Amino acid sequence: MKKIQSTCNICSIGCNLDFYVEDNKITKVSPTKNYPVNKGLACIKGLNLDKEQIKGEVTKKPLLRDESGNRNEIEWDEAFELFAKKMSDIQSKYGTESVAFISTGQITTEEIALLGHVARNFMKIPGDGNTRQCMATSVVAHKQSFGFDAPPYTLKDAELSDTIIFIGSNPAIAHPVFWARVRKNKDAKIIVIDPRKSETAKYADEWIDIKPKGDLTLLYTLANVLIENNWIDKEYIKQYSEGFEEFKNHVSKFTPENSFEKIGISKERILNLAKTIHDGKRVSFWWTMGVNQSYEGVRTAQAIINLAVMTGNIGRPGTGANSLTGQSNAMGSRAFSNTTGLFGGGDFDDILRRKAVSKALEVNESLLATKATIPYNVIVEKAIAGEIKGLWVIGTNPRHSWTNNSEFKKAAENLEFLVVQDIYADTHTSKLSYLFLPSVPIIKKEGTLINLERRVSKVNPVIPKEEDELTDYEIIFNIGKALGMGKLLDNWKTPKDTFELLKKCSKGMPCDITGITYELLEGEDRTGSGGIQWPFRESEALEEDERRLYENGEYYTPSKKVKFLFGDISKNPVAQYDEFPYILNSGRGSVGQWHTSIRTREIPDKLKTWPEKAYVYMNPKLASKLKINENENVIIESINNSRAKFDVKINDMVKEDQLYAPIHYIETNSLTPSVYDPFSKEPSFKTVAIKILKK
Repeated sequence: MKKIQSTCNICSIGCNLDFYVEDNKITKVSPTKNYPVNKGLACIKGLNLDKEQIKGEVTKKPLLRDESGNRNEIEWDEAFELFAKKMSDIQSKYGTESVAFISTGQITTEEIALLGHVARNFMKIPGDGNTRQCMATSVVAHKQSFGFDAPPYTLKDAELSDTIIFIGSNPAIAHPVFWARVRKNKDAKIIVIDPRKSETAKYADEWIDIKPKGDLTLLYTLANVLIENNWIDKEYIKQYSEGFEEFKNHVSKFTPENSFEKIGISKERILNLAKTIHDGKRVSFWWTMGVNQSYEGVRTAQAIINLAVMTGNIGRPGTGANSLTGQSNAMGSRAFSNTTGLFGGGDFDDILRRKAVSKALEVNESLLATKATIPYNVIVEKAIAGEIKGLWVIGTNPRHSWTNNSEFKKAAENLEFLVVQDIYADTHTSKLSYLFLPSVPIIKKEGTLINLERRVSKVNPVIPKEEDELTDYEIIFNIGKALGMGKLLDNWKTPKDTFELLKKCSKGMPCDITGITYELLEGEDRTGSGGIQWPFRESEALEEDERRLYENGEYYTPSKKVKFLFGDISKNPVAQYDEFPYILNSGRGSVGQWHTSIRTREIPDKLKTWPEKAYVYMNPKLASKLKINENENVIIESINNSRAKFDVKINDMVKEDQLYAPIHYIETNSLTPSVYDPFSKEPSFKTVAIKILKK
């Protein structure tokens, strides 16, 4: 029996797991004991990675839809040639950017980068990732405030804090391994800011039950109170930041007295929260999708950053303004996808960066993509408008997960050629495809993932591929060959080749990984494998497993100082009113569920704790008022004119005028709005006005 260590590619924690393999079959999965991320812990999702491909519809060969609508197996070579011909024909007829792709944060960094080389550099087409749905807000906030998409923390900071504040974040459900580490910190006061009494809020010392989308007003009010009471770190502000005086002037109009109507929190509670922040010696602020997925998410995230900076709670153990990522390789997608920036970061029109990247890739500078991609929502809108005719979807399920998801169905039906590349042939999106390209799961891949704390971890093949099975890397590589890339693929033949290219591209950048090797990640050059956080430069010694940024007060902006950024409060475009008197919120349902439930359906039935049908939580008072019983089926209509059926679960976790629906059911995102943050273009999933119609 062999023991093979590899990385889970479901959530962003990046747990390492030990797979015990005999006769090419996994006999047991257990968490790696000394890995600095999970330290011998694992959740139900990771422990069931060996159960993949049992219940879903899978195939080893591509599927092509015929004129009757039936899907039939074809050979791989035929699929690659068909892809190349159809996409090239569309581009010739309608223009280069009449083809696009939508990718994922759940494939390896090397696969993401190769896709960027084939699609962005060679095909010259736009393409975005589903990280636009979860992390775009944090990315923009980091870039504008810090000068680079470089979250400062290590997960260990949660164990070192004396005050932990979660804002729009429910790690008890969404990040259970991280939550277990939080719970080990017996000395910390835990505060949760959330409209809903989430599972995390139940365990907290204090729940700040703000009104939906009152978070930015609350944060500005807290900033003003801290400033008025002189509860700020003046020396840190003076030495390491810029823009504070303008920020101080901006927040001066946000007082506890005039903010109640917007946030629903009394003056006394706001003052107490501000004092708690002041009294804390090591305060850490953590946010997730409740902040990111908002029509003013970037400014909200930056308001959190501002609080951390002005109180000196950044760059020290147990502190930080810390974004918790959604997907396993969102960080790899952000740094190395070639979509919004060049490999390793940097703008597409930066002459010096273009020269550095072209030299690293050993290609003419003219080959590189010349501009950032159009975002996800524009790709969907252009497909509906008939401007995009061909679409390549890799490892994601937008028919289910995209906001106001019937819009993606319209887009798909309006395409001339939809290609879906996925493990499963029966996702909501796969079933719409003209050509389906089956890939293998993570347990048959090699490469790297980069987790939420910037840690590069190794993915090792646990069991071998079977005949006709291909990884996403092999599929993308062969598509490149069929497109005629020739020698442009010579340096990209294996995932390790690509990793070496990315190292060269990263040289001198904040995300420098020139000192990382596959051998280091696999533990061959030191005792055990703990992954490595970037930056880790060539010739540096790996002295610590967990390292935070900005400890010297130096940031990545031109001035080397962190920026105070802010803006006016936006009018809620999806607020409740007489005809639509309730607010629908959405998020995770249980520890075992993940996104569109495609992968976690492999968890054995005996371990499942969630309903098969879509449901909403409703407050007992509202249920009584509307005469709705437990498990009664109702129709919910949102202001985007969509309707869906849900079973009602009566629960006091939500306020009387609010409902909460898990995202794992396609019905939920049929109701969410086509509204986006103006800076990040991330959808505002978390709030929409609705009405309830009894059947």
